[in-house]
Amino acid sequence: MARRHFSRPVYAGLPWFYISFCIVALIASYLLAARGALSLTVGLLGFLTLLGGIVVLLRRRDYRQLRSEYANPDYLSGNDPP
Repeated sequence: MARRHFSRPVYAGLPWFYISFCIVALIASYLLAARGALSLTVGLLGFLTLLGGIVVLLRRRDYRQLRSEYANPDYLSGNDPP
């Protein structure tokens, strides 16, 4: 059973999309300050999105570092040679 993955350019751009969305959400939260609950909700969504973007960036960095330490990096992705 083959697992589906994002293409490399899409996966590389995801953290930056998350961080961009976070900035927009935090600005919107600031502009909606008069509407307490809505501002808080948008701000929390922006903060959680920022955390998600940072997590993906760190996971990608760690994976690349781990992959560079192995002689045959294809073993890490589950693509064992025949």
